[in-house]
Amino acid sequence: MRSVVQRVTQASVTVEGEIVGRIGAGLLVLFGVGQGDTVSDLDWMVDKIVGLRLFEDEEGKMNRSIQDVGGEILMVSQFTLYGDCRKGKRPSFSTAAPPEMAKNLFQQAVEKMRGYGLHVETGIFQAEMQVALVNDGPVTLLIDSEKNF
Repeated sequence: MRSVVQRVTQASVTVEGEIVGRIGAGLLVLFGVGQGDTVSDLDWMVDKIVGLRLFEDEEGKMNRSIQDVGGEILMVSQFTLYGDCRKGKRPSFSTAAPPEMAKNLFQQAVEKMRGYGLHVETGIFQAEMQVALVNDGPVTLLIDSEKNF
């Protein structure tokens, strides 16, 4: 499972000209599911994201989590995080999970985050989406449940 986590002052996702998810200050999470991913990977990923200390404390140090600051999360499914660009010029997505599996794990991740008491918005799975954000910092992290990076 892979995620790109960005600290934002605001973010939104639009489908067919309509905003379907919008948040203020918090995290934009681009969330990808790989073929071999399990609920164990999901639990690890969600706990990692929710616990990341990406927000500044009184001393200006990144020492507070999304829960600590009462921030929001915008989750966007993103199979292209599994794009393999090592050969040629066209990415291969052969290690991305099949849509049914990815959708199930994505929805479970959203519900698990909501279980922490967080306000979570989403895009629409498999839709053509436009994502807008104002990256705060900028702060952007790559997270992989297999700890490849």
